[in-house]
Amino acid sequence: MRPFSAAVVATLITAGFAPATLADALEPLPTVEACFATTDHKHAVVLEVASKNKQRQRGLMERTTLAEDAGMLFTYQTERSPNHGFWMYQTLIPLDIAYLDKQGVIVSIHTMTPCPSSEGRNCPTYPSGERFWNAVEMNAGFFEARGITTGDQLVWPAEQACQP
Repeated sequence: MRPFSAAVVATLITAGFAPATLADALEPLPTVEACFATTDHKHAVVLEVASKNKQRQRGLMERTTLAEDAGMLFTYQTERSPNHGFWMYQTLIPLDIAYLDKQGVIVSIHTMTPCPSSEGRNCPTYPSGERFWNAVEMNAGFFEARGITTGDQLVWPAEQACQP
């Protein structure tokens, strides 16, 4: 393992990110190939999977870009309430979020804008408004540009789901 500079450690601490270990902070998340399936089309995506609390808390913070067909899948072991939401504290790029039921069906979609505040308490949250089990963040406009709406489904792992 490479040694980490004091600047990297200071940046992580200043950002309010205190992982269990520094390796946890810099370890890439696992990815999964997935497919958004609408009535008419299938859209292949590659998603980083945030399944642990620290991973979900960090999310896409401080990223300056996100590939067109890439995003982050947030998974939970239990159903989340309609009031459970996401925020954009220290997130630099506008994102869409789709909240999914246990079968991967989209129950709500919201567009989230970066929060300019240096204090998390001043950032709005974007609650689902519906019970959900998972959530997917993609670049803002991703869902609208592809005609993906509530009732459509995310299938993962994709395996044959995106094949014609």
